[in-house]
Amino acid sequence: MSETTTTRRSRITPEREAELYGAVLDLLREVGYDAVTMDAVAARTRSSKATLYRQWGGKAELVVRALHSQKPGSIADIDTGSLRGDLHGIIGREDDCAMAQNAALMRALAMAVHQNDDLRRAFKELLVEPEMEEFRRMIRRAVDRGEIRPDNPALDYMVHMLVGAFATRTLIDDLPPTREFLTSYIDAVVLPALGVPSH
Repeated sequence: MSETTTTRRSRITPEREAELYGAVLDLLREVGYDAVTMDAVAARTRSSKATLYRQWGGKAELVVRALHSQKPGSIADIDTGSLRGDLHGIIGREDDCAMAQNAALMRALAMAVHQNDDLRRAFKELLVEPEMEEFRRMIRRAVDRGEIRPDNPALDYMVHMLVGAFATRTLIDDLPPTREFLTSYIDAVVLPALGVPSH
């Protein structure tokens, strides 16, 4: 986070921030990214537009930070001593209801990310890149433990595999992603691709 962003965002209480983020996510679910406006957020949260712009700079940053606020903690904090345990630990952080809600939010944003440069930049900078770095740390630990060969070609595709399973479950099976589905997918697809025993 830049010093400017830290300074700009330091004037709001955590409780108020959580309330604003909740309202933004509700609006996203109701109307989609394109129809979310700073006016609508201001009205929903009894805030001034000037305050919202001062705190977040614009809609893209506000939306991505609202999404980030829903993360149940850092992936890097999960260290069970095995890659299988770590991946199962990631899946176990959210219940099926939260996963279904997050999948719906991601679907609502998917098209907008491709059509809006500000949103794509904020999404990548504030959500994707930090998450990728956490996954890389998890993988480095597994390599250091000798679980995965450092030259395994599937390493470059691990995140793609996980995100793909999460994102396409509804499209292919007309069902939301669930813990059971993602845990089975990790054991049947991800771990074998990495050469890691799945039991």
